[in-house]
Amino acid sequence: QVQLVESGGGLVQAGGSLRLSCAASGRISRINTMGWYRQAPGKQRELVATITSGDRTDYADSVKGRFTISRDNAKNTVYLQMNSLKFEDTAVYYCNLNQVVSGMTYWGKGTLVTVSS
Repeated sequence: QVQLVESGGGLVQAGGSLRLSCAASGRISRINTMGWYRQAPGKQRELVATITSGDRTDYADSVKGRFTISRDNAKNTVYLQMNSLKFEDTAVYYCNLNQVVSGMTYWGKGTLVTVSS
């Protein structure tokens, strides 16, 4: 079993920055992809960014150039640095871990990011 715990959400003014963290624990395979998804009120959950265990990254077009995903494999932790935040970035942000070999996917409980305009 794998547990994911997010932290770092909060209230920030437009143009500000926040850094999200997600710590994974449990039976984690060496080859995996970790990522961040978000769900705004009344909308479907969407991809924000992912990073493989080989540090290959992928971003949603809406966050490219503003958000940076990174990971510390020794700590099984993934980070999301969010700069130049916009009102439309307001959402619950969920951490995700995909174990590539088994295909198992795990989700955190989410952390709320609120951007005031």
